[in-house]
Amino acid sequence: MAQQHNKLLPCKSDGICMICNHKPLESEIVSCRTCATPWHVPCLPLRPLKIFDWNCTDCSQPVDVNHVTDASAPPITCSLVSTIYANENDTSLTGEERAKKSHEVYDRSHKPPFENNNKYNDLYGIFYSKLNCTFCLHLPERPITTLCGHNFCMKCFEKWIKQGKNNCPNCRAEIPANMASDPQINTQLETTIQMAISESVAHGKIFVTISKNHFGPIVAENDPIRKRGVLVGDTWEGLMECIQWGAHFPHDSRIASQSVYGAQSVALSGGYIDEIDHGNWFLYSGSCGNELSGNKRTNKNQSFDKKSDRKNEALRLSCEKGYPVRVVRSHTKKRSSYAPKAGVRYDGVYRIEKWWRKIGKQGHKVCRYLFVRCDNEPAPWTSELSEDRPYPLPIIEELNNAIDITERKGDPSWGFDEEKGCWLWKKPPPPSKKLVNVNPIDETKIKVDVEKARKVSSKIKDKLLKEFGCNICHKVLASPLTTPCAHNFCKVCLECVFSSQSYIRERVTQSGFALRPKKNIMKCPTCSTDIVDYLKILKVNTDMMDIIESLQRDF
Repeated sequence: MAQQHNKLLPCKSDGICMICNHKPLESEIVSCRTCATPWHVPCLPLRPLKIFDWNCTDCSQPVDVNHVTDASAPPITCSLVSTIYANENDTSLTGEERAKKSHEVYDRSHKPPFENNNKYNDLYGIFYSKLNCTFCLHLPERPITTLCGHNFCMKCFEKWIKQGKNNCPNCRAEIPANMASDPQINTQLETTIQMAISESVAHGKIFVTISKNHFGPIVAENDPIRKRGVLVGDTWEGLMECIQWGAHFPHDSRIASQSVYGAQSVALSGGYIDEIDHGNWFLYSGSCGNELSGNKRTNKNQSFDKKSDRKNEALRLSCEKGYPVRVVRSHTKKRSSYAPKAGVRYDGVYRIEKWWRKIGKQGHKVCRYLFVRCDNEPAPWTSELSEDRPYPLPIIEELNNAIDITERKGDPSWGFDEEKGCWLWKKPPPPSKKLVNVNPIDETKIKVDVEKARKVSSKIKDKLLKEFGCNICHKVLASPLTTPCAHNFCKVCLECVFSSQSYIRERVTQSGFALRPKKNIMKCPTCSTDIVDYLKILKVNTDMMDIIESLQRDF
């Protein structure tokens, strides 16, 4: 029998014990009931008496030879194991109740990282399931289509190329040097993706009973499905799911607001170079000041002074009134250490304490806002168990050179109540004139609603299919091809345009001597780009084809 050791080491993945370096028999192995790690029984300092109900030392407190549990033992470091361990020692529960409770805890801990996994509705689900970028697994932003017919985000594609890769990550087909150095955005596909997102937002299901200009936290009474509200730390896969739970409604704007009403929420996602994030407070740059010709979502170069109007005016109004502003952070905000590792996270409500204007890093005036956290739930990045407390405002050095400095003069609408020890409305929130989302419960209206939904779906489908038009026949793309210049055509249409031309032109002198053949130039039907090399391969954009066929068949 193997000698017992004081070391606590399990078996490796190949079954070899890390202490005796032998592969034990199955009868000599015990598996931890929590982490399922196999251990060699003869090499354990203390042999378990219950083979089928045993926790390894990594998942439990040290136990004596008889495995007598001590309810007064210090807490276990692993929260999951600690909770299960506490359930097992709860003498007020029956054995069946303890097992059921532990199973529920384990199930909750093994859910996917995002709050809910439904794909918004059928429309968005079609795009999401068939057109994900291989790298980031999201719908492509500024999509690039390779000659082999695969689609990627511009940013992901450029990162791949910068790593020295010159082949498609999906099929390993070679990526031409001119495409690698100057990739063209498939604008037709980009437009269609954005339209699908917009229509999903307009017609997708909202799970909370709030208006789109609702101020402050979303509480349990506004959550008829889960009965808990939107909690700090709730994370979603993207803005679409975030919208469904009301944390931040606009999918294409950093600020949810109305200029004469106030700002309800802001999103920190990518941000401007002037923004500074310290978690419990951050400096936020207002909207506008960017040249919006072309792709406004990616153009971060400011081209003129920002003014206090529209969304900036709404932020100023929320500052003046002291309204709570919901804040969501996205994993795409690379400059912030407080951003989530994935998805979009709700981080609670903040108040705008000051606003001003200054000359930004790009030479133009920017509107600046100081946000300070004021929520009844602790922040996701802290181990504190209590809510925020009022504290002196941070010292902002840039205020020394600021203009138009404005701060709230009266009492805030949302403040801290010392007696109750929590944040609450000190003044009534502004009355909303927008409809509150309420799920229909009238049985007599169900058929009418279904019929309306079908009509809406039909209109959306026709609208999207119209965007998927061939640049030659102007009909819906059939076996779509995407050229190196990012134009889309039916395969048959493009072949017909060049059917009478050859790739090579034979040349001879006047005296009849043959010269070296010359490659013909075959220009794209939409632009002047030579696509002769592409015409030799003609790979169908299968992602686009799948979406088109799904829209025609299922939606």
